[in-house]
Amino acid sequence: MQPICFPRAIRFLPLTFLICLLPGCASVPQAPVAREGIEWCDIWIAHANETNLPRVLLIGDSITRGYYPAVEQRLAGKAYVARLATSAFISDPMLLQQVSMVLDHNRFEVIQFNNGMHGWQHDEAEYGRAFHAFVANLRRHAPQAKLIWASTTPLKPSAESRTAHPGQASDARVAARNSIALDCLKGQGIALTDLYTPVLGHAEYYSDGVHFNRDGIAVQAGAVAAAIRALLP
Repeated sequence: MQPICFPRAIRFLPLTFLICLLPGCASVPQAPVAREGIEWCDIWIAHANETNLPRVLLIGDSITRGYYPAVEQRLAGKAYVARLATSAFISDPMLLQQVSMVLDHNRFEVIQFNNGMHGWQHDEAEYGRAFHAFVANLRRHAPQAKLIWASTTPLKPSAESRTAHPGQASDARVAARNSIALDCLKGQGIALTDLYTPVLGHAEYYSDGVHFNRDGIAVQAGAVAAAIRALLP
């Protein structure tokens, strides 16, 4: 058997790396990420070339995307508002990459974030573990930003929405995730936008089982804009 000779350039690489160069070396399998039927990401940076006002970023999902224009209107002349709306669940590495990409190339004075209406394939224990990592990622890539957490909104009132089903959305699971998030945020100096309580039980605010009509959006946008104004420089 002929000895394996490595070029001089790689003779001093770590042993673990050299072992993986040998024939038959198997990579460590990674647990698959649970995906939805359609995954999407919507990034919108308004007034990207202007610097005369502080910048705000709203991180969330389609609910955030729904109230974004109304928040932008309420903060006109006070801040430029951007959004990062995504379907990625809080433990999905893709979400951390999306957030890091936006924060590494833009400076924001205030960041409001929410994640709780997607990824029902994942249980609440995983949600809690991932929440800490998500907040740490925000602080690492935007250490100067003041943070606000926005609670996840309930489903449109119905008998079904109040029942917890594994792998499905329910009011019980939304409430559980909100409770987990609040526990994770204790002592961290992160502000709160309560979007859960103002719409709870108000079927007239919904356009479907999850999303909101003009009246519901107005309630949410008012709460979001007020929380952001309190933290603007």
